[in-house]
Amino acid sequence: MTVAREYPTDRIRNVAVLGHANSGKTTLVDALCFTAGTASRKGNVAEGHALTLTSAEELAQGVSMQLTGAFAEWDGHKINLLDTPGYLDFTGEALAAVHAADAAIVVVGATSGVEVGTEKVWEYCEQRGLPRLVVVSMMDKEHADFMGVLEAVRERLAPHAMPIQLPVGAGESFSGAVEMLDGSAHRFLGGGDKGEVEAADVPADISGMVEEWHTELQETLATLDEDLLDLYLEEGEIPIDEAIRALALAVRTNEIVPVVPLAASTGAGTRALLDRIIALVPGPADAIPRTASREGEDPVELRASDDGSFTALVFKTVSEPHVGNLSLFRVCSGSVRNGAHVSNAVRDSQEKLNHLSVPLGKERPEVAVLHAGDIGVVAKLRGTHTNDTLAEQGRDLAVEGISFPLPDVRLAVRGRSRSDDDKLGEALASLQREDPCFKSGYEPELRQTIIRGMGELHLDVQIARMSRKHGVQVDTERPRIAYRETVRRRAEAHGRHKKQSGGRGQFGDCRIRLEPLAPGGGYEFVDAIKGGVIPGRFIPSVDRGIRDAAGKGILAGYPVVDFRAECYDGTYHSVDSSDIAFQLAGAIAFRKAAEAAGPTILEPIMEVEVTTPEAYMGDVMADASQRRGKVQGIDSMGGRTVIRARIPQAELYKYAAALRAMTHGRAHHVRELVAYEPVPEFEKARIIAEANEED
Repeated sequence: MTVAREYPTDRIRNVAVLGHANSGKTTLVDALCFTAGTASRKGNVAEGHALTLTSAEELAQGVSMQLTGAFAEWDGHKINLLDTPGYLDFTGEALAAVHAADAAIVVVGATSGVEVGTEKVWEYCEQRGLPRLVVVSMMDKEHADFMGVLEAVRERLAPHAMPIQLPVGAGESFSGAVEMLDGSAHRFLGGGDKGEVEAADVPADISGMVEEWHTELQETLATLDEDLLDLYLEEGEIPIDEAIRALALAVRTNEIVPVVPLAASTGAGTRALLDRIIALVPGPADAIPRTASREGEDPVELRASDDGSFTALVFKTVSEPHVGNLSLFRVCSGSVRNGAHVSNAVRDSQEKLNHLSVPLGKERPEVAVLHAGDIGVVAKLRGTHTNDTLAEQGRDLAVEGISFPLPDVRLAVRGRSRSDDDKLGEALASLQREDPCFKSGYEPELRQTIIRGMGELHLDVQIARMSRKHGVQVDTERPRIAYRETVRRRAEAHGRHKKQSGGRGQFGDCRIRLEPLAPGGGYEFVDAIKGGVIPGRFIPSVDRGIRDAAGKGILAGYPVVDFRAECYDGTYHSVDSSDIAFQLAGAIAFRKAAEAAGPTILEPIMEVEVTTPEAYMGDVMADASQRRGKVQGIDSMGGRTVIRARIPQAELYKYAAALRAMTHGRAHHVRELVAYEPVPEFEKARIIAEANEED
């Protein structure tokens, strides 16, 4: 059994590794751990054995699909690294990592530059105020362009981004780097996989650029501190130790975003990056404070110190066959020992932390103690899930959790066999506990089990996991639409139920009047009987009969809404009348009246809010019109355009994928049901025909 070392709070760094898909995040995490020696083997994403590619789905696709933890031990420090997916379908994983970390490394490809995924994760960091470093990865690739990427980062992400290293060469000639803090240069040693370097001279062809950026960095640091400004004006240079201290403070306050070049596949630049993480990234005690609260009370601030009571947030749950649930958690305050008994402050239950470990890809080295600020993992907690708080027994403060987005892509599933159907509910519940951005449930009105996710790929992966982990095979189909029916004019009808077959018979007789109500009016029943022609005890039965018949529809079997039913006349038999007879009479009268009252079908209308770069505004609006949508308004927000439109739900199937395609992934949307409106006649005929086919 591998045993991990303990690290005190001031020797811990927690970093989320973020970026667009295929920007090199997983390769970077692998290279940092290999350089530091915590990974014994240099992984390769293409060959399927990178450190943080752990699931069968990730290995099959060659991309990250879930948050995975690892750590690098370097210069007496422990750097916790949270590798995240770059695809927007798995945005919840990136959000969890941002919440658990104290800083972020945003990885940008040296050939691809700033992409939509880069912008998205940058927004997450901005919202949390997380300090950032930018790594320009894959500098060894053909057409790598460090200065072009730097310009894009400054233009689209952070005007205050600044290189703290300049590369020597690019592509096959990427051979070293020059430090901007002191102007020193180093050369990467060929044949080494761990970023070994030796001192070198600054190449003449970039000496002018080095001097320019060195001066700008020195001047920027000087303006952030009066003492440094005086020193800089007197000496003309800030000493290296003072410069690093000032730069660390500027990073923590987001006044400077350092940018560094790197080639993870060869290890070039990994040593310098590990040094910079330790020097510039805030430790847990200096990072953004976390808050916790009891219900109905003001939140309190948690200090990352062993002196406090143990409190930890579970930020990721992974379910694995033969292992059970693995819970990744961040210790927010206090410390915890292996085997400790703790409380789940959210669910008011008890847990035991057996085999307390730290995450390292698939491996989980056990640790005796985790100190404040560290990240751990424990298996087989009985009732603890993502966003739950683990705390010292008797302590009921719940840590502020992660705000996950609501899934908006829907798909209907059904078990391929009877056995699959029997296991479907349990499998879906397990997947939902594992991924808060995945939702599922049976919808009786649609007679379908509906799964919801952040995109088509997200749902495909969940279906694959359901098969692998739970042995449940499903077929998919388009979700049905929850249409409604209503009436458009006033009508009257007579309903009589009479049955005599020996012995006591059945007799119910009523006359009703239907009239439409305003949209959203629901259903009203009016008792207008006079003179006791129907005894009062039977009036509720007429009401129930109308309700039952309305629930079964008139045209296509959908519930009838927004109408008033008035029972104004009828007759009864002193012996044969009964509740059931008047229920049946009410149903008969309703069906007759509804057919004469101009029945029509209502469709759900969604308020769709699309946030898009202005360049795609025309395409988004044209697409909304093609979907029978009506634009309600256009606003500007933070350099983007927000388009609000009302679109029938039937026209929004796979809309997320279509929007992503037409805007190259740079737009996103939210939707909300706002109304039901009559469908066009051509749609009405189609809906009725489909309903008849189902029957």
